[in-house]
Amino acid sequence: MYGESYQNLFRSIQSRFSEKTFELIAVSKTKPYEVIREGYLGGIRAFGENYIPEAIEKFTKLREEFPDAVQSVQLHHIGPVQTGTLRKLFGVFQFTHGVGSFSTLKELLKRAEKEKKLIRYFLQCNLTEESSKNGISTEEILSKKKELESLQNEFCVWEGFMGMGPSDGDRERTILAFRNLNSIRKEFFPDKKLSMGMSGDFDLAMEEDSDYLRIGSLIFGDRPYGGNNK
Repeated sequence: MYGESYQNLFRSIQSRFSEKTFELIAVSKTKPYEVIREGYLGGIRAFGENYIPEAIEKFTKLREEFPDAVQSVQLHHIGPVQTGTLRKLFGVFQFTHGVGSFSTLKELLKRAEKEKKLIRYFLQCNLTEESSKNGISTEEILSKKKELESLQNEFCVWEGFMGMGPSDGDRERTILAFRNLNSIRKEFFPDKKLSMGMSGDFDLAMEEDSDYLRIGSLIFGDRPYGGNNK
């Protein structure tokens, strides 16, 4: 069921944006292991999780039951990266999308050198200047654009930028937010990827050339509470 929902959604997006390539991340946070297992058996190979302990429990079990999943499944951490727990990302996640400050990034870089396990990161941008959202302002990104290219190492590679639209879902403001980040990427960082778009606004993200979509409820159904990265 979940694999079919994923494949149908992927094909639907692909048919609408046939000239673009993208990665569809199935956001499985709060879903039990049985859902992960069914999604894996249905062909899903890219999952997104917010909570590190929950992800470790579920995906350790998946990798034990299906050894091929060690290599075939990409696990994306899509919650805010916190300095106190970032060490737990290594060896579990291949990507982290929520690096929301330069101080956190520097801690991630140091830990990567110690762990010697590859992780790719996205800088989270606060595109709407909402205090409820984590992230670096676009002004700070531009002021440090020369420094940014050096903020990676052998085990911690800068993949690109992550951004979200406004919390109220206003489509015009969402368009402007995504367009702003895409413009910055195109002008100053053309080799970097964008992680934008969730269940309610992935079409707008695709219009602005998002490379990664983070979609949960359209694949796994609604959660009992609201939240980002749906």
